[in-house]
Amino acid sequence: MADSVLHLMRTLNRGVAYLIGIMLLACAAFVLADIVLRQFGTSFGGTDDISGYVMAIATAWGMGFALLELSHVRIDLLRQKANPLGRSLFDIFSMIVMTAVVLVIAYHCWPVLERSITNSSTANTPLETPLIWVQGPWFAGWVWFGIVSTLTTLSALALILQGRFAESEQAIGAFGEADMR
Repeated sequence: MADSVLHLMRTLNRGVAYLIGIMLLACAAFVLADIVLRQFGTSFGGTDDISGYVMAIATAWGMGFALLELSHVRIDLLRQKANPLGRSLFDIFSMIVMTAVVLVIAYHCWPVLERSITNSSTANTPLETPLIWVQGPWFAGWVWFGIVSTLTTLSALALILQGRFAESEQAIGAFGEADMR
């Protein structure tokens, strides 16, 4: 069960990563086109706003992918000296703490979106972008990260309880510079 949940999360997040990559490439093309247009005395306008929105959304959605690719930074000074059980305990502790933080952030993102919905808020820029267009996907990204983090933590905990320390390390471990070479 834990293996299939982790596989599903990796597969879904790979798809999310492709979509984010396409979104970032489109944003870069838009900014580049705007820069070229400026050479001819015109501009789309709002590229700074739009690129900021894209970065916020990409970051929120990309964190789940980074989690499953073990790309989040961790200080593993004590962990690297522990035996497999000890490493697993450090790993699950860090995942529990991170999951708790992510869930708290996602919980506190909702009032921001709710206020924008209630007030029909728009950006205080010339574009006057309806903030729900930005904050909706941003909030969904944080919720997705919370779901991925929770399911990954529970799956890793199941692996640890089964004594499958090497597999839990592959799911939630931290790898130092020596392991990357």
